[in-house]
Amino acid sequence: MSLLWRGYLTAPLLGALWMLVVATTVAVGFSFATGEAFRPAVGLCLLWGVVVGLGAVMRLGSVSMLGAVIGLAGVTLAGVGPMVIGVGVGGLAEWLSALVLGASFAVSFWGIVAGLKPGALTRHEFEAAVIRFLTGFGYIFFTAIVVIPFYVMVMTSLKNQQALLQNPLDFSIELSRGWDLLRSYVELFGQYDFGRYLWTSFYISCLTVFITLLFSVPGAYAVARLRFVGRAAFSRSILLIYMVPMIVLALPIYIAFSQMGLRNTVFGIVLIYPVTTIPVALYMLQGYFRGLPAEVEEAGLMDGLSRLAVIWKITLPLALPALASVSLYVFMIAWNEFLLAFMLLDDPSKFTLTRAVTSLNSSEVPRQHLMAGAVIATVPIMVLFLGLEKFMTKGLTAGSVKG
Repeated sequence: MSLLWRGYLTAPLLGALWMLVVATTVAVGFSFATGEAFRPAVGLCLLWGVVVGLGAVMRLGSVSMLGAVIGLAGVTLAGVGPMVIGVGVGGLAEWLSALVLGASFAVSFWGIVAGLKPGALTRHEFEAAVIRFLTGFGYIFFTAIVVIPFYVMVMTSLKNQQALLQNPLDFSIELSRGWDLLRSYVELFGQYDFGRYLWTSFYISCLTVFITLLFSVPGAYAVARLRFVGRAAFSRSILLIYMVPMIVLALPIYIAFSQMGLRNTVFGIVLIYPVTTIPVALYMLQGYFRGLPAEVEEAGLMDGLSRLAVIWKITLPLALPALASVSLYVFMIAWNEFLLAFMLLDDPSKFTLTRAVTSLNSSEVPRQHLMAGAVIATVPIMVLFLGLEKFMTKGLTAGSVKG
């Protein structure tokens, strides 16, 4: 480890690894964007990463950030760089990929090795460089895990059947098709009645949120504020129901709902969804209610308010951020729920959105329609979450107690 605490060893090592990360990222990105062949050259990645890393830490005049950009772009275009460009790729895509590779590596790597010197490094300098490298790798890796599947889903939904049959791995977009790119979405709403499925999932999710809060708010408040026999045991056992796998309960639920005539009904879905969400809502809200200042509620009681009036006029306004978080979480569970909907619903007129998307997974339905349905099911939740994220993270009790 003592040898690694030298700038002339640390920088080339980080340069080799970072070059491999950046070249792989750029190659994958351009492959998806253009549908052409790009791939990292592992050996040359390590070689050029060592060269640039050594030059950067040694402060060689020829290896500046701009020099690294131009040099890496040049060797890539010459065919001896860290990324291999396919034979059929030419023109703008070839030049742009080389420049993006050089610029993205140089700018990010200079940030990683900032402060490093050729000689001995302190432990802080060495660890800071390694942490910057791991942070950058983490951002790229986890972003790719999230973005790539969504990108493939969206691009596939914009394809036509002929393009998918010719090259299923081509995820580039043909802008020349114009509004015809949205044909899959138009057909979903026109031929497959996806507007009805959207509305069904929406009002089922809203009803689930309402019923969940109706039961979980007083239950959580009672556990957090009131004293009664079995309070501690009840508090600890709230999540036990939620921890039971739903697949274990699937057969009993199916039999019971069939016997009671609740299978294949929206009422049955609205009845069973809160069973899965109330325990987790109780758990989340009781922890928040315990954190609220009891002095505010005691002041309300001293002013003559009843316990219910205190909850309605004092506790719930203070709990709005928590209620928003729980509501969003419950809404997401109900919107994305699949197992119960798949098991209990057979009538297409009563399908939820997830159940309807599953019905598209057949040899008779084009693949782009399935991907378009998945996009329709995903985008509303994303928009809702991004819209409420700021509200959810506000200070929960800011300004609630004065004095």
